[in-house]
Amino acid sequence: MFRFFAAIISLSLLSISTALWADSPSETNTPAALAAGAKPADYRLAPPKDLNGYFPFQPPAKQQWPARAEEVKRQLKVALGIWPQPAKTPLNPVIHGKLEFDDYTVEKVYFESLPGFYVTGSLYRPKDAKGPVPAVLCPHGHWPDGRFYDRGAEGILKDLVGGSERFEEGGRSPLQARCVQLARMGCVAFLYDMIGYADSVQLSYDLAHRFAEQRPEMNTTENWGMFSPQAEANLQSIMGLQTWNSIRALDFLESLPDVDKKRLGVTGSSGGGTQTMILAALDPRIVTSYPAVMVSTSMQGGCTCENCSLLRIDTGNVEFAALFAPKLQGMTAADDWTKEMATKGFPELQKLYEGLGAPKNVSLHPAVHFPHNYNNVARAPMYDIFSRAFGLGIPAPIVEHDYTLLTKEQLTVWDEQHPQPEAGSDDYERKLLHDLKTESDKAIAALTPTDQASFAEFQEVVGGAWQALLGAKTPTFDALQFEVTDKTSKDDYLQITGLLRKNAGSDEQTELPIVFLYPNKWNGQAILWLSPAGKGGLYGKDGALLPMAQQLVDQGASVIGVSLLGQGEFGGDERNPIVENPRQFAGYTYGYNRTLLADRVADVLTVGAFLRGHDRKAKHVDLVGVGNCGVIAAAARATDPAMFDRAVIATGGFRFGKLLDFRDASFVPGGAKYGDLPALLALAAPQSTLVLGEPAEGLPLVKAAYQARGAQETHKNGDDRSSIVPYLMAPR
Repeated sequence: MFRFFAAIISLSLLSISTALWADSPSETNTPAALAAGAKPADYRLAPPKDLNGYFPFQPPAKQQWPARAEEVKRQLKVALGIWPQPAKTPLNPVIHGKLEFDDYTVEKVYFESLPGFYVTGSLYRPKDAKGPVPAVLCPHGHWPDGRFYDRGAEGILKDLVGGSERFEEGGRSPLQARCVQLARMGCVAFLYDMIGYADSVQLSYDLAHRFAEQRPEMNTTENWGMFSPQAEANLQSIMGLQTWNSIRALDFLESLPDVDKKRLGVTGSSGGGTQTMILAALDPRIVTSYPAVMVSTSMQGGCTCENCSLLRIDTGNVEFAALFAPKLQGMTAADDWTKEMATKGFPELQKLYEGLGAPKNVSLHPAVHFPHNYNNVARAPMYDIFSRAFGLGIPAPIVEHDYTLLTKEQLTVWDEQHPQPEAGSDDYERKLLHDLKTESDKAIAALTPTDQASFAEFQEVVGGAWQALLGAKTPTFDALQFEVTDKTSKDDYLQITGLLRKNAGSDEQTELPIVFLYPNKWNGQAILWLSPAGKGGLYGKDGALLPMAQQLVDQGASVIGVSLLGQGEFGGDERNPIVENPRQFAGYTYGYNRTLLADRVADVLTVGAFLRGHDRKAKHVDLVGVGNCGVIAAAARATDPAMFDRAVIATGGFRFGKLLDFRDASFVPGGAKYGDLPALLALAAPQSTLVLGEPAEGLPLVKAAYQARGAQETHKNGDDRSSIVPYLMAPR
């Protein structure tokens, strides 16, 4: 039975929650678990990880890999804003301006990856090809001017002398060179623009690739802009848009009558290598992949277009490449962050491929005497690999021949008959994100459960998204250790203070200051009380128990207070720490680190697992979350609904979608995308919950979820505080 007790709404919802718990003090005059000035021995107090960290890959056992691969793929899709996949709207492709050469043609292309949002590029086709032919997507990376790149006469001379290129004209553009050669091999090749490059003008280059400082006028709860807290809360990112462009570019290639849908490949270098890895990992239509100078255990990609929140938490580029196994894949290394790939990263990829029975399907082609590149030396192995994958039967080595270099004027897709859309404006940016939000909300709303089957789908999609957003997992009891630091006998209860450790002695040890109040006549009930003051939330300024805690103890319940990460003896300012990168992009921090709220949810599950498993097992374990801990309690409940029997959640009307600071202690990337706080409450159905601080009429999504699970939702107006103890202590 679900009990939903609504707050009296004569006051603002937020002020109700604040007023209810105003008498909860700080840690002053409360039992300490640590010596004065000491902080918990917790690995999370170290500086956050950034894109220049170390990202090793350890392949799991063969039988464990499928589950791990699916988990990482889901994390990628959630991070990129494509879980569930957006609707594929009409591409409305336009192909024009054919240029003919002896053995290939080049055409100008634009199509709509989203309504009114254009992907632009150059389409290379083999001349006089018979039957459907293979096709290769070519994301270009951060070459100056992108698709229009030309290193010039002076630049190519250095490459000719150094041996990285063979032709004085054709070598000036490694982008055009690979597309011409692929067409000569009998493949269609599509070289398309990254956002803000060449003919892609609707979002500017400076916005997409050089964003550095937050824009106050774009940080609003309505009609926000890219990189704002609201964009992060809805997982709207340049990287996500570029990935969607890549998926739709594959759709475009599939739509061409001369393309064989069963022979599709992708290759790019640098930022194009990032797109290559991601697309190959996520889109099963790709049969061969060749990411150049990007697969590495070192730097993961420095541009704002290569990062987004949630993307590389507990994973990295080597594992992204591993997701393509066991299909045919090659990669390169140069004198850059990939230079150690032969000894760090590639051996682990080989081990995975061997375990999957395809040891010859992965190859590394290092040329570390060259700087960061996709030169002729790096391209040559790619041609052989793609010939094998596509069954072209071309003898190795496949050697490039010179070609006619095309100019910007010859390549641009825009002309009088095909006018360029308006170049990037704030209004267009706002409209694009507004439209994305509208469509996403419709997709999530369509998942509102109506019966057991639809609730299962809601759990899979929305619940699966929240698993990726939070990353919190219930630990096993044998991973926990409790150290008593003080025992004090009171008149009617025993106060035990100590430190609860998870993964003690490891590089990922967490340590939580905790206090247990054991009544002399314990009824077998344990109540975990979460407060903004940590374990100090059980005490008044005089050090005595607060009346509500005393009432629970008097009635035989054990009450447990804990200082979650950032609270109480942890010290700090209770804001999310950020990496030292001077560019004010949330993805540089949250792409590699969990938020404070997510870590606190993990802490709650740690305490819950201990209460469930220690030698004085409780008959019932309940949860209370007040103040800004209400949303933490809701998130913990949604993550593991069976952990707590009853829960009191004081929301104060909190919504992730109202936060305007991504350093806020309650901020979670994606929190506003997947049903916000009501979705967390709904995911706990049909567990018994008392919700405070919400409208008297209740929340439609929560009501639907409980009805779908066969539980009746009830409401009760009245004094919030007075309802808590009767609810927790009611007969079961």
